[in-house]
Amino acid sequence: MLIAQILQVLFVLLFAPLLKGIMDRLKARGMRRIGPPIWQPYRNLYKWFHKETVWNTETTAIRSIAPVVYFSAPLIVALLIPVLTTFPLPLAFMADMLGGGMILGGAGLVLLLASADAGSPYSSIAVSRVRFIGTLAEPLTLAALFTAAAVGRATIPFVVNQVFGGPALLTPSHGLIIVAWFLLVLAEAGRLPVDNPDSSQELSLIDPNRTFEASGTDLALYEWGGWMKFAVLGVILVNVLATPWGLAASLAPALIALATLATAAKLIIVGLLVVLVEFSFAKLRLLRISEYLTVSVAIAALAALAVAIS
Repeated sequence: MLIAQILQVLFVLLFAPLLKGIMDRLKARGMRRIGPPIWQPYRNLYKWFHKETVWNTETTAIRSIAPVVYFSAPLIVALLIPVLTTFPLPLAFMADMLGGGMILGGAGLVLLLASADAGSPYSSIAVSRVRFIGTLAEPLTLAALFTAAAVGRATIPFVVNQVFGGPALLTPSHGLIIVAWFLLVLAEAGRLPVDNPDSSQELSLIDPNRTFEASGTDLALYEWGGWMKFAVLGVILVNVLATPWGLAASLAPALIALATLATAAKLIIVGLLVVLVEFSFAKLRLLRISEYLTVSVAIAALAALAVAIS
């Protein structure tokens, strides 16, 4: 059981950079460019870890704590969700879905505090814009999680995914929750139409500006943590809210290996959908992001209404 728990963490830790590389490659191909190799994120991490970390002498201790906290949060959540197995592992009951959301949200808050502590005007812009987006993104997260808990009659991910993979499969509430969570993934990961991670215009960036003053090891931990956060949100989408199909029903090595391939394949499909959305939409103006998130909250509310009616 402990080995399976470790494998779940290692999967998120090691596959997240590869997922980032695959998405960048697909996006470049769609633009008729060769693009970077899918291994490029690993090379970037190697480069950042071997560079000097430069700190502003006026910053506080939060600047040194934030990278580790932001990097660790997705790994903790990976202990709580069904990454490879359909049955709960020993540490799965440390927290429920709401607790996992608070862990990721708390890590994001620590990153914002470190960004504000840096004193850069670009970081300050990012902090204000992220909090503006969070005004509606956080209610969306709560609405989706509470609706999923109402369907599953539980807040433990390993229980909820069995309900969505069985009695609640293909119900209206099921489809609406999946759509709402996918829209949340776009917002939380800073992808189009909310933000453009490939832009180089400092004043137009939201998510990348949070780490504008980071360098060396700090930048590596921030970037790696962001990739893992996207992978964790994707795992919740495909293995909790969508369906547990492909996950291992026992600790047999062959089943664990197949579950690893199945989860990786489903995450790549999610990445492909994200890339398709980025091809289809331009970045929204800042004030129109609230309209995007309002629609997302409305979809989650419709899912809750469908649950109440049924």
